[in-house]
Amino acid sequence: MIYLDYNATTPLCDAAREAMLPYLERRFGNPSSVHAAGREARAAIDNARDKLAALLHAKANEIIFTSGGTESCNLAVFGLARRKLDGFKPSSSTSRGHVISARTEHHAVLNAVEHLERNENFEVTWLDVSHDGTVDLHQLASVIRSDTRLVSIMTANNETGVIQPLREISEICRSKGVLLHSDMVQAFGKADIDLSLVDAASFAAHKFYGPKGAGFLFLRSGLSIEPIMFGGAHENERRPGTENVPAIAGTAAAAEWTLRDRVSEQEREARLRDELWTRISANVPDAKQNCANAPRLANTLNVSLLGLDSEMLLIALDLEGVCASSGSACMVGSVVASHVLLAIGLPIERARSAVRFSLGKCTTGDEIKAAGDAVQKIVERLQTRKSEYAVA
Repeated sequence: MIYLDYNATTPLCDAAREAMLPYLERRFGNPSSVHAAGREARAAIDNARDKLAALLHAKANEIIFTSGGTESCNLAVFGLARRKLDGFKPSSSTSRGHVISARTEHHAVLNAVEHLERNENFEVTWLDVSHDGTVDLHQLASVIRSDTRLVSIMTANNETGVIQPLREISEICRSKGVLLHSDMVQAFGKADIDLSLVDAASFAAHKFYGPKGAGFLFLRSGLSIEPIMFGGAHENERRPGTENVPAIAGTAAAAEWTLRDRVSEQEREARLRDELWTRISANVPDAKQNCANAPRLANTLNVSLLGLDSEMLLIALDLEGVCASSGSACMVGSVVASHVLLAIGLPIERARSAVRFSLGKCTTGDEIKAAGDAVQKIVERLQTRKSEYAVA
């Protein structure tokens, strides 16, 4: 199997597995218990929190452990938009406030913001994005209002790899006194992360060789947040529920392991990504690289193979032993035209023929060559079949 779907998920690294095993076996205490077994589990959580905070140049109390990227994004969007503010005055008697985001966000943010708009009387401004997928900074500056409660813009797009100008976005938000949340799920280990630019940021362990079902939210010290679940006083009363000790230990170990060689690894993956595009473009004349001129993650290649269908291409690639994707892996196996590609203005035919290849630490040069050959073989076969059907 040639696995080129690392933006969907990554394999569990040895460091994470080793860190998790003791808490899956003999160290199984509840971290809220006062006895020795509970204190041992609590120490594992505290150590993981300290390690992540040090890696991200944050404070330990700014790390909130969650079940993954979606919960981290939901907690940030709902928790910051709904929080109580002394003296806050919305623009009208029916409005609860104003939120700003972009249509190219992951559904974890997109659907949360839409829920606020449709069901909770929040007013929402959706920022325009250019053909390279970056937000319009002038529009952002112009639409911020006195009752704007939150701006949520992702750092790096999961489908195209496009990296947003977060420093400029942060400067605009800071100058207007507005909170900024960023979905950094795809950025961790692949791009520079500076948490001083944001007030909240979301992360998912399984995107950086950690366990699935684990993640965390960075929340700037001193900020209040409304919980979205209710129960015990875990995570300083911000996220209730008995903590997943093995996953938390694995998250911190994976983060440390991933960041150890980040720069050299991204240089390697960029060379392999470019080699894959060279092979595809040389042999498939109708291939178009999407968002090629934008700053992008080194591991991500989004290609439209015009005249063909994404679902057909993915099935054919799978039969050749190549794992790829048409976009987000959170749509329960469905293959639909990418909302991201449509939002940046690509024609429907180009969006429906898009395939995303995303590389990782285990990707080799031989695999890239084989994948390029497989794409050429598949496109030639599918085009021949289309011609035969047209004649018939």
